[in-house]
Amino acid sequence: MADSTPLLSQPNSPESQSTTPPLEKHRPSLDSTIERCIGEFGWPQFSQTLLVSLAWLFDAQQTFISVFTDAYPTWHCTTHQNGCNSASNICYLPKNSWAWDWPSYTSIISEWKLECSSSIITGLPASSFFMGCLVGGFVLATLADSSLGRKNMIFLSCLTMSLSSLLTVFSTNIWVYSALRLVCGFGRATIGTSALVLTAELVGKRWRGQVGVIGFFCFTIGFLSLPAIAYLNRGSSWRSIYLWTSIPGIFYSMLVHFFVRESPRWLFVRGRKEEAVATLKSIATPSRSSCLTWSFSEVSFQEERWNDGNVFSTIKMLVQKRWAFRRLLPVLVIGFGSGMVYYGMPLGLGNLSFNLYLSVTLNALAEIPSSLITMLLIGEVWTRLQIGLELVSFFSACTAFDILLIFTLELFPTCVRSSATSLVRQAVVFGGVFGPMLVAAERRDGISSYGVFGLVIGCCGLFAVCLPETRGKALCDTMDEEEHKEKAICNGEGDVLA
Repeated sequence: MADSTPLLSQPNSPESQSTTPPLEKHRPSLDSTIERCIGEFGWPQFSQTLLVSLAWLFDAQQTFISVFTDAYPTWHCTTHQNGCNSASNICYLPKNSWAWDWPSYTSIISEWKLECSSSIITGLPASSFFMGCLVGGFVLATLADSSLGRKNMIFLSCLTMSLSSLLTVFSTNIWVYSALRLVCGFGRATIGTSALVLTAELVGKRWRGQVGVIGFFCFTIGFLSLPAIAYLNRGSSWRSIYLWTSIPGIFYSMLVHFFVRESPRWLFVRGRKEEAVATLKSIATPSRSSCLTWSFSEVSFQEERWNDGNVFSTIKMLVQKRWAFRRLLPVLVIGFGSGMVYYGMPLGLGNLSFNLYLSVTLNALAEIPSSLITMLLIGEVWTRLQIGLELVSFFSACTAFDILLIFTLELFPTCVRSSATSLVRQAVVFGGVFGPMLVAAERRDGISSYGVFGLVIGCCGLFAVCLPETRGKALCDTMDEEEHKEKAICNGEGDVLA
């Protein structure tokens, strides 16, 4: 789609007299307006982007918090009678022959005496969280496109996630704990998706990738904060970690409610033109604010005609439209494989003979390429090789995950963008559901979870060849607009609409 065509133009302006393809005259590009009026990425845009992206920080904390709260504690022999030694299985030792290195309340495993429970029981809280994410993704995903919008979705999701995390402090057993983790995952399901889509829709195509990276960087900060919080609270109850992460999340939700602006793209698609123009004015740089002085009678914008008011209409559109389904299916498969590796590998760090706090820190740093050199500073050869390979694999999974999300929001128009991206993220979460079970099985039965991770991501990654290139392309806003562009590309007219 030609970027020179403004969404809101004056009849006698030079831009309105320029030569454009027929589609452009009937369906003006919001993308071109953002480029022309707020494309400089000034302080108003930066502050909005940063505030929205902070949602990723709290998202990361709740995603990986179980690495510490559900960790299998270290123990020592209190007597060397009855064959007790460091290689023994404590399930076959008398209780008075061994003891935990730390107080029992430092982990749910030791507090609730789950050391000899099955892998299904010990992996239940983490799997419940991901199951909650999966269910919440399907139930809540379309609300960001249909009725609530991106901003309200972030606010409600962060608030639900943080409140349920706070209530987790009062858990009395593994079942209550798992149920609250399920609710936490349900609330958290659309945070990253809504934040990514909202930041991308506040800027033009020149800045889409950059603002997405800001969100991923905030996710890294949240991930990095966990080992720091856990280390500062070592020896304390696992409940204190939930306190330190949930209360700031509640305050952040209030900030989102009062200071974040809604996506102008979504407002236009929903027919709320006055609010859309007001949002554009609030985030436009002073030097370009004059671009947004047109009257509403001169605004020409076609709303999405496929939206029938049903909250699941966006899912229906994605499935019924053949071109959309051809794009959706491959990214879902890739997302599944990426999720199994991305979520599963950090949860399996406790199975490696390496310091847990440092392991998690290195994994968080693996999202920053320069951190890979730290693998050279580790001790023994086999341990260095293990953690080194794990870091490289996790770094690759992080890269694939980040690119997949940005790629997905460019594949689909505004009217279904949040839903499509949420579905992909739920595919990632669905892969993550299997991670805790595989990790627990490796701890108990010696099954190589990392081997399974590698096999799955290798097969799923092959589906990338089924997807079109989107780099440098303008974003479309309706299904008809995207379909027209798809047909034009198939007919050899791609250069006209790019």
